Amino acid sequence: MFSWLRKTRTPAPSGPAARPVLREEIVAALRTIYDPEIPVNIYDLGLIYGIEVRDGGEVRVEMTLTAPACPVAGSLPKEVKRAVEAVAGVKQVSVELVWDPPWNQERMSDEARLSLGLL
Repeated sequence: MFSWLRKTRTPAPSGPAARPVLREEIVAALRTIYDPEIPVNIYDLGLIYGIEVRDGGEVRVEMTLTAPACPVAGSLPKEVKRAVEAVAGVKQVSVELVWDPPWNQERMSDEARLSLGLL
């Protein structure tokens, strides 16, 4: 799906100093994924609980959904994995779906709240 990103980006720098840059690119990729029922990207919606970038391009993403019975429970983590894998410098991705703490509107960014009329 995002194979064009790999072809057009220059290789990402490696080593501990490159982690913040790689993390920013991962966040940018996550901001392209939207919840199908809420017109806000999953990062600003607060569904991403953690992003761990390790040496060698290994990335671990911890995420949740707005509700355990969310209809995209089977597909959204796969979409997240594909988007992160498409970031230059990322070699391996694991996505863990967690339910604790439960998601609530307080996890949303101010931008998300503003776009939904909650601010």
